[in-house]
Amino acid sequence: MSLLDQVKWPADLRKLSPEELPRFTREVRDRHIDVVSQIGGHFGASLGVADLTVALHYVFKTPKDKLVWDTGHQGYIHKILTGRNDRFPTIRQHRGLAPFLRRSESEYDTFGAGHAATSISAALGMAAGRDVRGTDEKVVAIIGDGAMGCGLAYEALNNAGHTDRDLIVVLNDNDMSIAPNVGAMNKYLTTVLNNPVYDRVRDQVKGMLRKGPRTVTGVMESLAGRVEDSVKHLLVPGMIFEELGFRYIGPVDGHDVEGLVETFERVREMGGPILVHAVTQKGKGYPPAEADPVKWHAASPFDKVSGAGKKKAGGLPRYQKVFGEGITELARLDPRVVVITAGMPGGTSSGIMEKAFPDRHFDVGIAEGHGVTFAGGLATQGVRPVVAIYSTFLQRGYDNIVHDVALQKLPVVFCLDRAGIAGEDGPTHHGMLDISYMLGIPEMTVTAPKDGSEMLALLRMSLQHDEGPWSIRWPRASVPEEVPALADIPEVDASWEVLREGSDLTLLAVGTMVLPSLEAAEVLSADGIEATVVNCRFLKPYDRTTLGRVLAETPAVLTVEEGAVVNGFGAYIGREIHDDPGLPVPEHFGTMGIPDRFIEHGPRGILLEEIGLTPQGIASRARTLVRRPATRPSGEAV
Repeated sequence: MSLLDQVKWPADLRKLSPEELPRFTREVRDRHIDVVSQIGGHFGASLGVADLTVALHYVFKTPKDKLVWDTGHQGYIHKILTGRNDRFPTIRQHRGLAPFLRRSESEYDTFGAGHAATSISAALGMAAGRDVRGTDEKVVAIIGDGAMGCGLAYEALNNAGHTDRDLIVVLNDNDMSIAPNVGAMNKYLTTVLNNPVYDRVRDQVKGMLRKGPRTVTGVMESLAGRVEDSVKHLLVPGMIFEELGFRYIGPVDGHDVEGLVETFERVREMGGPILVHAVTQKGKGYPPAEADPVKWHAASPFDKVSGAGKKKAGGLPRYQKVFGEGITELARLDPRVVVITAGMPGGTSSGIMEKAFPDRHFDVGIAEGHGVTFAGGLATQGVRPVVAIYSTFLQRGYDNIVHDVALQKLPVVFCLDRAGIAGEDGPTHHGMLDISYMLGIPEMTVTAPKDGSEMLALLRMSLQHDEGPWSIRWPRASVPEEVPALADIPEVDASWEVLREGSDLTLLAVGTMVLPSLEAAEVLSADGIEATVVNCRFLKPYDRTTLGRVLAETPAVLTVEEGAVVNGFGAYIGREIHDDPGLPVPEHFGTMGIPDRFIEHGPRGILLEEIGLTPQGIASRARTLVRRPATRPSGEAV
């Protein structure tokens, strides 16, 4: 019988002897590899924290003691240990376990985690709440996998060190995020690991302690005499944390589970802010992931022996790849063009630009707000910055967009990947709010292409725009067409595109909803309802001339967007119609979009179907508008 079969909850884990923990950790890793190889999912990060996860649940009395995980893709093994092993094969699946940490899923998930660098702030809040209530549980934040490049982590460290409150922070230092870490902090943390002085001091300390029982005073006096002129090098790794008010412990081996247990048992008895620096390897326990942690950050189903993917190659490319190749070609034509990304050169495919023009590609790490303001600074120097960030992550830089770019009318182009429904990564990653938040910013041009070719045309046009910022959004999906060479793509102008004429209804479609709306029009035609379909590629400024024409020619209008219906494009157009006396008012007006709730995780197609954003769903909603009796202002039927 395996040890994992005996452990359903952390209380079961604590019944094992310390000597059994290495075997148990191997079994947990094997379980993780077995499941993710079958269904896909985040992979390397959880393998890297397997020993940490086991040691933390072994020492701390969870769920009374609180473990606060950062960047929830580290949480897979945590889920296995906290009563969810039997459901683990459903992770990221439709109506299965959540892809990240979720409070409603388990009492062991103390704080929701999907974006980086939230753990220390949340843990400090929990520690303050504990002290207000007068209880004695321990609170542990586990941060890493690139999150230490985010300014929020330092705001929290600064506040926590100042309060002198009991709080434990575990720094999972794996020299990686989704891409290789960047920035001064990464260099700072890795310096000690490559410093021969540190290695020599560490070995001397170990040797002296092994010689036999000695007083702590004696050991330290002997140590001081032998390394007097090197002691400053021993202290350097933790000095920044000591100065912030934390007691620094480490670096410790993040893959020695027995050693970690000993460390955490001592730490548990200490008071005040403590930081434990654990050095780990992302992908630990699976050789292909150890060799290429970027590739194996997340995985599609694969053969666990060979590591070969199970999905068939071929098909149309994803929008992100079309963007990466397109912006590289545009940069070749215009030496002013640069690209900024926030730790996601692979996810946004800006890495293609990085390979071609490394001096014109800037990865700022997980620091979206900084990346936006950095782009603003570039724009003041006549450079044309393109900021490539996921829609959901750009939310973190919203004030920077408003204050540092739009207010100054700087020509920064925002390219929002994963806009709309992001699929299996769920509500923390769905890009449902960018239409709403971009429309609300003065001076912002807001666009959405219907396909890959139009995306490149809008991108090219955006780089010629000098009067302020510009945004373009695209989905986590493959382009619907074969995209021609950039030189063969025609220019676009700031107008809407009428793709189909009808007399009963107008569908004002945005971006990804243009082609489904065309299909919906064909479905409606079979019912005797003829619809005009408009590609509203410019959301702001909108094409008032075309809008006025279709309002005059059809009695009903339905807007369709893959974005939040609250304060979205439909709401914006509805207000324009209401407030502009020069625009005809339709008899019936409706909006479709992502409803006013957080959408769960699952395949993108299934989720779109559930919220009605399919040809059949659009047609069904259109029928209710066309067949609804006209009403007088009082509500009385005509």
